[in-house]
Amino acid sequence: MESDRDTPRSAYVHIPFCRRRCYYCDFPVSVVGDRRNGTNFSAIAEYVDILCQEIAITPQSHETLKTIFFGGGTPSLLSVPQLEQILATLNQYYGIASDAEISMEVDPGTFNREQIQGYRDLGVNRFSLGVQAFQDELLQRCGRSHSVKDIFTAIDLLRQIGVNNLSLDLISGLPEQTLEQWQFSLNSACDLSPEHLSCYDLVLEPVTAFGKQFQPGENPLPSDENAAQMYRMAEKTLTENGLEHYEISNYGRSGYQCRHNRIYWENCPYYGFGMGAASYWQNWRFTRPRTRREYYAWVQNGAKIDASELSARDILLETLMLGLRLADGVKLEQFSPEVRRQIAIAIAPYSQKGWIIALDSQNQSVPLSNNYISSDRKILKLTDPEGFLFSNTVLTSLFKQFDLDN
Repeated sequence: MESDRDTPRSAYVHIPFCRRRCYYCDFPVSVVGDRRNGTNFSAIAEYVDILCQEIAITPQSHETLKTIFFGGGTPSLLSVPQLEQILATLNQYYGIASDAEISMEVDPGTFNREQIQGYRDLGVNRFSLGVQAFQDELLQRCGRSHSVKDIFTAIDLLRQIGVNNLSLDLISGLPEQTLEQWQFSLNSACDLSPEHLSCYDLVLEPVTAFGKQFQPGENPLPSDENAAQMYRMAEKTLTENGLEHYEISNYGRSGYQCRHNRIYWENCPYYGFGMGAASYWQNWRFTRPRTRREYYAWVQNGAKIDASELSARDILLETLMLGLRLADGVKLEQFSPEVRRQIAIAIAPYSQKGWIIALDSQNQSVPLSNNYISSDRKILKLTDPEGFLFSNTVLTSLFKQFDLDN
């Protein structure tokens, strides 16, 4: 039997519909306006039918799913029967473990109590609420469709029906965002006692509205120094409030790390279904078409996968890039002595800065040589917060080192 490292036990399901496109978003989405949802917009029903066709004709590994993640877009625009249709199809063709983590992204103002109760009755046991900020002016600046009042209303609804695995999303580095506003958002989030928090720094993608308007580090965006300070503020505030900083952008209370996202960071295989979704299995990676028209045509033509096989170098660098995002770090025993030597050369300057460390079998920090990582070093990890903060610098050095070695 294949191991969990070889066989997908997780599925990401993309629901592309949004009320509007946020100014920072480059995800494959379809804008439906403020009044449309799965109960009154036939395009959503059509998408669900096509999505279920894809699920049905995709080759299966015959292993039950341990995690399912509904992302978007705004999955909370689905009606309860539409979600039931998708889950029933997944269960029919793959099976869903009785203790599976089933996560769903929801946006304030897009659901009611009956709807969330329906999602829960179908097995959704983890909700991720897209908050982003606790200032109406910043929400409007981002193109969000909800207000701060909607945030509190949404959380009240979720808690009233017994949701006990709630994650909130926040974004730092927004246009005109001050350190004081960011601290207020962090404090406000902590006051709501979520089980999990994701804090993302604004990334300027060229195709987005923000990407076309702004340059990194220039007004009205926070300076690089202030953006770094926001990261440090998040680490300090959230850990002092009992949340473990287990991944560069993610914090969770004990027992509430996102099991699905750890599949990505541990470079394990997974299925992806829906417009623009990616799959990774047996060292092959495949991304589906990013528009509905192209995606529908692809499914109707048999969903033939034209995947690209990752090279040994690609797998190595992805393992390092993803694993170093985790506070647990990367297990060094999986690398050959030569690979460990190359890693040591690349990270030497950052080891001296205290950004990256090695741990022995007793989890004690041990020195790193400039040209070798000896066999008693078991774990390589970035320090928190400075190593995480400068992770791109460390990773760039690693990538360059393995390019030079080819």
